[in-house]
Amino acid sequence: MRQDSFTRKITLFFFISLGLFIGIVLVFAVSNTGKMTSGTTVLLISAGLLSVLAAYLFRRRNIIKASGDEKERTEVGFVVDTFHELVGKLKDKEKELERLRAFAEEKAVRIEAYNENVLQSVPSGVISIDNDMKIKSINQTAGQILGIDASDAINKGVEEVFKEPLTTLMKEHRALSRGEYLYITGNSRNVWLGISASELKNMSGDIIGFIFVFTDLTEIKALQAQVELKERLSQLGEMSAGISHELRNSMSVISGYAKLLSKKTEQAHKPAVDAIMAEIKGMDKIISELLSFAKPSVLTMEEVGLNKLIKDTVEAVVGDKEAIKVSMNFQNVVAVNADAALLRQALSNLFINAVEAMPQGGDITIGLRTIQDKAEISIRDTGCGISEDIKQKIFLPFFTTKPEGTGFGLALVQKIIISHGGTIELESQEGTGSVFTITFPGYQDL
Repeated sequence: MRQDSFTRKITLFFFISLGLFIGIVLVFAVSNTGKMTSGTTVLLISAGLLSVLAAYLFRRRNIIKASGDEKERTEVGFVVDTFHELVGKLKDKEKELERLRAFAEEKAVRIEAYNENVLQSVPSGVISIDNDMKIKSINQTAGQILGIDASDAINKGVEEVFKEPLTTLMKEHRALSRGEYLYITGNSRNVWLGISASELKNMSGDIIGFIFVFTDLTEIKALQAQVELKERLSQLGEMSAGISHELRNSMSVISGYAKLLSKKTEQAHKPAVDAIMAEIKGMDKIISELLSFAKPSVLTMEEVGLNKLIKDTVEAVVGDKEAIKVSMNFQNVVAVNADAALLRQALSNLFINAVEAMPQGGDITIGLRTIQDKAEISIRDTGCGISEDIKQKIFLPFFTTKPEGTGFGLALVQKIIISHGGTIELESQEGTGSVFTITFPGYQDL
C-alpha cells in the first residue's frame, strides 16, 4: 500500500515537473517575441492540464486496479469456497471411513469371539502350537482331559505343560491320523487318547505350526475290554460246563464205589474210605461252583434299592462279629435296574472276602454315590492287602490265595457285575488293605 502511494507521488511530481518545464520553454519562447504575460498564462495552463491528465490517469489506474482486485477477490473466494467444500467432503469421508473401520473391528471381534466359542464348544481336545513349540491355543475340553489349567498353558513350552508321549509327538512335527496312546494326566489318571495331528498353515500356505485334536478313549477302551472279557467268560463257561458234566459223571461213579467199599471194608480201612468220601465231596463242591460259573447269566431285571440291599447283605455276612466295625457313607438314596438275587450274591462274596482278610478284626467302610450317569459302590477293608503280582490274577477262575478256596468267588462276582453292564476294579497295597469299586450304568435318585 505504501509502495503504491510512493509511486503515485513520483508520477505526479514527474508530470508537474514536465508541465512546468514545457511552460518555462514556452515562456522563454514568448519572451523572445515580447509577450511575457501570455507565456505565464500558457505555463500555468500547461501545468494545470498536465496535473488534470495525471489525476485522470491515476484515477483510471485505480479503477482498473480496483476492478482487478475485485476479480482477484472473486477468484480467491471461489478457491476458498472450493477448498472448504473439499474439506467438508474429506471430513465426511473421514467419518465414513471411521464408521467402516469401527464396523470392521467389531466384525473382527465378533468373528474372533465366534471362533473362540466354536473352539471351546468342541467336545474334543484341541491344541495348537507354533514352530517354536509354544502353545498358542488350547480349549477347555483339552484341559479337562489332560488334567491341566487351559488358560495357564498359553504361550508356554510344550515340555512345561505336557508329558510323554504327547511331547514327543509334538516335537516330531509330523501328521498323525488317529493314533492311540496311554497318557498319565496332571491329576494322575491313566487315560487313553485318540490323537490326530496336522500342519497349521496361514493364508499364504506357509507352515506356522501344528494342530492336535484328540478325544478321551478311556471309556471306549473299558467297554471294549468288557466285551472281550464277556466273550472270554462265555467261552470259558461253555468249556467249563462240558468239563464239569464229564467230571461229575466220573465223580458219581467214584462216589458209588466208595460207598460200596465203605460197607465191605474192614474197620481198620475205614479212615481211608472216609478220606476218599471227603475228597469226593470237596470235588463235588468245586464242580458245583464251576457249573454255577459256567451257567449263562439270565437276569431278572427289576428296580433294586442299593441302600437297603447293601445294609441287608452286610448285616447277614458280618452278623455279630464284634471285631469287625462297619461304617456306611451313603450320599443319597439310589436305585438301579438289576437282578437283586445275583447282585446280593456278588456283594456277599465281596463282604466275605473283606471279613476273611481281617482275621484279627478291622474296619469295613462302604460308600455309595452317583457320578455323572453312574452309581458307584466302594468297599474298603483294613486287611493285609494284595501284592501287585496277585492283583493281575485276582479275578481269574481257579486262582485263590486261601487254603480251602476254589478260586471262583471273585470270578463269579466279576461275571455278575459285567452281565449288568458294570465294572469292578481293585485298588490295593500290601499291608494297607483293599478297595473294590463297582459301577453301574444308569441310576435313579429315590
